[in-house]
Amino acid sequence: MCGILAVLGCSDDSQAKRVRVLELSRRLKHRGPDWSGLYQHGDCYLAHQRLAIVDPASGDQPLYNEDKKIVVTVNGEIYNHEQLRQLLPNHKFRTGSDCDVIAHLYEEYGEKFVEMLDGMFSFVLLDARDNSFLVARDAIGITSLYIGWGLDGSIWISSELKGLNDECETFEAFPPGHLYSSKNGALRRWYNPPWFSESIPSTPYDPLLLRRSFENAVIKRLMTDVPFGVLLSGGLDSSLVASVTARYLAGTKAAKSWGPQLHSFCVGLEGSPDLKAGKEVADYLGTVHHEFRFSVQDGIDAIEDVIYHIETYDVTTIRASTPMFLMSRKIKSLGVKMVISGEGSDEIFGGYLYFHKAPNKEELHRETCRKIKALHQYDCLRANKATSAWGLEARVPFLDKEFIDVAMNIDPEWKMIKPNQGRMEKWILRKAFDDEEKPYLPKHILYRQKEQFSDGVGYSWIDGLKAHAELHACFIFSIFTKITTPRFFFFFV
Repeated sequence: MCGILAVLGCSDDSQAKRVRVLELSRRLKHRGPDWSGLYQHGDCYLAHQRLAIVDPASGDQPLYNEDKKIVVTVNGEIYNHEQLRQLLPNHKFRTGSDCDVIAHLYEEYGEKFVEMLDGMFSFVLLDARDNSFLVARDAIGITSLYIGWGLDGSIWISSELKGLNDECETFEAFPPGHLYSSKNGALRRWYNPPWFSESIPSTPYDPLLLRRSFENAVIKRLMTDVPFGVLLSGGLDSSLVASVTARYLAGTKAAKSWGPQLHSFCVGLEGSPDLKAGKEVADYLGTVHHEFRFSVQDGIDAIEDVIYHIETYDVTTIRASTPMFLMSRKIKSLGVKMVISGEGSDEIFGGYLYFHKAPNKEELHRETCRKIKALHQYDCLRANKATSAWGLEARVPFLDKEFIDVAMNIDPEWKMIKPNQGRMEKWILRKAFDDEEKPYLPKHILYRQKEQFSDGVGYSWIDGLKAHAELHACFIFSIFTKITTPRFFFFFV
């Protein structure tokens, strides 16, 4: 993941302002340690901290159209960039970067081009011809993005809060699936899939269609010019990601550059469920498996850094982010810059254990819709920022737009959990990959019950965290009776 920062209409084009923008942009350097760039047009500034994944040699940002009148700073990956280039035969591209298509698409299609992008992204585009600008964020909010307003009327955009909070009177998360155009001065939702209205779908369950859709989602995320791997906890979601990746890696450009054997990564306390299950799946798939162990004290010592990077006090997010934060540092130390991960499946398929209590298919479907819409506040935030803290990119095929359309268009009756019929949580996903002739996974892994990420790394992680919080927060905790002890402790870290 890269880091972007934009200051738009600040009524200050001085050298001092430029220096200040550079200083704030450096707060995002952990996201993009490979290169820095800054473009200034009058009182508008576009800064970029690059993590080079595609075209590392020449894809530095900001990026431009041919006459450099349209400038863009982007965080993310555009998986269909090669197809989009074919729609632009009269344009000349300066780089091989997947993000290079954005400025040229804007020239041809205006702001409607955002709907053509297949990927995870957040960007700011400046049109120097009329000093207008466009800001957009991907459909689900896989990439983090914030917007703020300065006292001087300026608009600030940043990948993380730390890039703008000192300079803005007010600021907030930029909503997923939206764009902001300076021409009309308002946010507009560009992502409008059928499921967003929470109307109940009726399409019959087609296991082969669901399988093919997920395989396509994984395959397109193999677009990389740098070493990569998969996160493998041994649970259903990460195991399916690893299985499909291992099955289709051979013959790809990535395999030709870095070899056909997949690398997998797992983190946990000594003796944790994830370490055991992850190794079993890795052995089955034949991956080069890397296990990272941490202690409860290691996690506690990291909490201050975790909160700084993920920018939330949500208890569940912090405790789940901490092992991922520690693992990401180890992964990056091995020279890996991108990983594929399994976030999003539980929200789409009703995989959390409380979905057992869904009274009917209508309520189950509405709850999955609500969970997907909130992902940017929790699991997407964790996956993005815990990895980006160390210059590592996480890609999430379950949150592929086309895959979500297929999965959320299935009659939710098929997602209902019915133990008396042998249907556990996420049964339709498990069944889609239950192939007797060419198994994707061992049966007991394919039908393994859900573990929360922070539980799977070792149950003593949660217990140790609670004990530490109670020990260090109880002396004044009684004043804050409505705040849980861990939340109170995190707030004062």
